Amino acid sequence: MAQLVTRVRNVIAAIWTWFVLVACLVLFFPFIVLWRVLAWPFDRMNYVGGRLFRLAGAICVWLTPRWHFSVRGRVPADPRHPYVVVANHESFADMLILCLLPWEMKWLSKVEIMWVPVLGWLMWAARDVGVKRGRASSARLAMAACRQRLEGRVSVIIFPEGTRSPTQDLLPFKDGAFRLAIDAGVPILPVAIHGTRHAIARHDWRINPATAIVEVLEPIPTDGMQLAEVKQRTRAAIVDARERLRASSVVSH
Repeated sequence: MAQLVTRVRNVIAAIWTWFVLVACLVLFFPFIVLWRVLAWPFDRMNYVGGRLFRLAGAICVWLTPRWHFSVRGRVPADPRHPYVVVANHESFADMLILCLLPWEMKWLSKVEIMWVPVLGWLMWAARDVGVKRGRASSARLAMAACRQRLEGRVSVIIFPEGTRSPTQDLLPFKDGAFRLAIDAGVPILPVAIHGTRHAIARHDWRINPATAIVEVLEPIPTDGMQLAEVKQRTRAAIVDARERLRASSVVSH
């Protein structure tokens, strides 16, 4: 009987969280699309519409009783100072916890997500960037689009692992984010995520209890630096931060 009650609670919790997210996306959809059209002459990157889009994710986090997500670190003083933001990737919940960061970033995402009704349309309206995995031509076009966003004084966020790591260890970092930052002459802003791995398990739709933290780390300049050095420094910063966050979560429990 207890197991049945637990299963019912899990289903109700999952339905509630997904309902909140979908409801926010549907509610915000006309405003985001309309702003992209009306504000084109003075907000080409749809900064305002993008912020409203991320607010949907933040509301989902705030209204999910099973989640206790928080932000640490020093956020950029100027939200329009462009960075290539680099984060580790644990689960789908990473996209939601990153919505808590109080500045707009354009996302580099696999293009298949941008084909999803409503969500994909909103990503298009917010001027996020899609890329087809395994296609060099698509990657080149995506990097050019990301550079355009940076030139428009809007940060870009990339998961350099390319996909979610199935273990606690980070996957190898791909070069794209770091080459983009060097070519565009902007700093890397590392972000460490800890605790989202089981919030939404891989290949699962259920919402599990989770306490997670996203920590904004110190920017890493790219002027005069080699790609390998920038990538190594970024990876080391994220690994160190995750180990520190993991240790502090163990102590707190």
